[in-house]
Amino acid sequence: MPRFRTLELSDPPFESVGLRHITVKTANLAGRGDISVFVPRGTPADAALPVVTLLHGVYGSHWIWAGKAGVHHTCQRLIDAGEIPPMLLAMPSDGLMFDGSAYLPHNGKDFERWIVDDVPDALVELKLPTTPAAPRFIAGLSMGGYGALRLGAAYPDRYAGFAGHSSITVFDEMAQFVEEPLADYTDRPADSSVITALRAHADRLPPFRFDCGVDDPLIAGNRALHAQLDQAGIPHVYEEFDGGHTWPYWTQHVATTLKFFGGLV
Repeated sequence: MPRFRTLELSDPPFESVGLRHITVKTANLAGRGDISVFVPRGTPADAALPVVTLLHGVYGSHWIWAGKAGVHHTCQRLIDAGEIPPMLLAMPSDGLMFDGSAYLPHNGKDFERWIVDDVPDALVELKLPTTPAAPRFIAGLSMGGYGALRLGAAYPDRYAGFAGHSSITVFDEMAQFVEEPLADYTDRPADSSVITALRAHADRLPPFRFDCGVDDPLIAGNRALHAQLDQAGIPHVYEEFDGGHTWPYWTQHVATTLKFFGGLV
């Protein structure tokens, strides 16, 4: 029996450079959500590719990783160069509530389960070139980094690795970006910081990395998270690079995360 009541996929004759688009109705969103998907050139229909879910930041949607960072071009270039194995990129909207949903359950919608359950299930139900057993990874930028680090830690059985770029690391940092009161999002103490989820599952965490630009307003939080992880003895990779909270930074450094995931396949 189909998992979703309605599920629409773009048609190949109208797709471009491997990008496909999905709209799915799910109870977790109490409505429809969108996913952009990149399928590498020459992928056989029966392939079982690993899946990288990329989460966007505030103000964005499913198209933004491709439309602002050209991540599909980066992925294809790395595949062609033999630097990573072929992998499928899934780029969902966050559910489109407020300036950003923070990928948390709130206001009668479960933006967390939308990402963790619905996105991979939609790919499989549409018979895209992956399987439930294929490795899954999750990464994101800014608010999406908060989501990826928290969800990767909270669901260590679902993901083979996770990563964050320029991540919000403490939920209160959302106030720098959204106009909605933070009290409208959640009252769950476990959602207050990334370190809470990381500590809670420290004995089961898959490999993970995060990075931040030295001119990014979130650099202090990323440095604090790195120090907390060192103090807790939790293995991780943390890097700092030149740059700020900008698309040129994410366009450049998402390649590092794709290579990191490729090494885990």
